[in-house]
Amino acid sequence: MLYKVFMTTLLFIGTAIAEILGCYLPYLWLRRDAPVWVLIPAAFALVLFVWLLTLHSTHAGRVYAAYGGVYIAAALMWLWLVDGVRPHLWDITGSLVALLGMAIIMFAPRT
Repeated sequence: MLYKVFMTTLLFIGTAIAEILGCYLPYLWLRRDAPVWVLIPAAFALVLFVWLLTLHSTHAGRVYAAYGGVYIAAALMWLWLVDGVRPHLWDITGSLVALLGMAIIMFAPRT
């Protein structure tokens, strides 16, 4: 069970990074005057994001629902590490609630 938790969490983190990068690079092109070629790695990142979501061993709808919790936490880390904006206490609290929801969805015992 611990292995499953570790691998699922690692997979979700990689998925979140790929999605955020795939969206952030076009943002840089549209809003920050980045060169148009940044759309190429953005497209690859989004393809990677979609592929990573298919690697989970449970139903797709459950994966999508649970992934949202990890995405929230990853987006706030991105806000801090890339954008240089420190998350507020309420951001962190909300992120922890979302991660708890992810854990319940993905790891609760089912018959």
